[in-house]
Amino acid sequence: MAVTKEQVLAALGTVAAPDGTPLPQTRALSDIVVTDGKVFFSIAVDAAAVKAWEPVRARAEQAVKAMSGVQSALVALTAERAPGSSAPPPRPMPGRAHQHEHGHAHGAPRQQIGMPGVGAIIAVASGKGGVGKSTTAVNLALGLRDLGLKVGILDADIYGPSMPKLLAIKEKPQTIGGNRLRPIERYGLKVMSIGFLIDEETPMIWRGPMVMSALTQMLRDVEWGALDVMVVDMPPGTGDAQLTMAQQVPLKGAVIVSTPQDLALIDARRGIAMFKRVDVPVLGLIENMSYFICPHCGTRSDIFAHGGARHEAERLGVPFLGEVPLHMAIRETSDAGLPVVATEPDGPHAKIYRDIATQVRAQIEGAGGRAAPKIVVEA
Repeated sequence: MAVTKEQVLAALGTVAAPDGTPLPQTRALSDIVVTDGKVFFSIAVDAAAVKAWEPVRARAEQAVKAMSGVQSALVALTAERAPGSSAPPPRPMPGRAHQHEHGHAHGAPRQQIGMPGVGAIIAVASGKGGVGKSTTAVNLALGLRDLGLKVGILDADIYGPSMPKLLAIKEKPQTIGGNRLRPIERYGLKVMSIGFLIDEETPMIWRGPMVMSALTQMLRDVEWGALDVMVVDMPPGTGDAQLTMAQQVPLKGAVIVSTPQDLALIDARRGIAMFKRVDVPVLGLIENMSYFICPHCGTRSDIFAHGGARHEAERLGVPFLGEVPLHMAIRETSDAGLPVVATEPDGPHAKIYRDIATQVRAQIEGAGGRAAPKIVVEA
């Protein structure tokens, strides 16, 4: 029988807050998401009370996991500073990097998530949404697959997961031993997305710590096996989730996707600056929707201008990986869950993505290991 939200609340009624109040009566609980035996929620408390509440979070997670019909539970502790409270001294934690004038971050090193068996993790990122980042990530992963590599793809966009649509995946991942997930395989890729675990129309009203807890589970508690490359489809933008992901995951490098117009390039610069700030090598810049060729008359139109990303890459001293056209075939295959590299492997667009993948592989092989970034939060 399917677990309900009411049943979860009843189980949480046996868990007491530090002052003895039953957890559901504390008003600290977020909305509880229950889907296919998987339970997600967070507990929001004042930052000064985190130490006292961590055992409560652990007991809540264990209480839910013990319920009949629950396959897994994810409970995050969200810490907020109370209004008017004094700021604590700077301390190492996810957040804005404080740097010397020469750009070197300082402070205690971040603890990173270990990924045994994964040769290299690369992020596909953009400074803003709507530039075709996820489509690029899927076809880049397939291009790397075509080079003979074992490839996985992690959909790290918790608020707007795209992999279920782009790869036409409707099934749920299976559990292994009750506490690990088996990634879904499609077109020779191992794939994991929060979109596989929740209904398509369920809003993800989660704070940053909850997002990072979910990402940590999808990295650490998924049976990825041996991979040469893991492609991470990052959330758009350069906010806390993106920065924390860059700090806590041992990224080999980042690929930045932009369209040619100035507005998109401004955000691409921010993305490049963010990765450089946390010592993640920028593997290159891709100009997506670079040009349009009319399928009827063959006339070329630069709808979003042209060449802006190449010029920006040269100006910033990062590799320019290539131009991907704005074409109906790419849009149609993406919407249908039939990515162009997999379904039209001999076409011109698949060749563009494979050429980009070849350059990315060369960049990965040439990039050395990086130390964990050293971050300090400024009050």
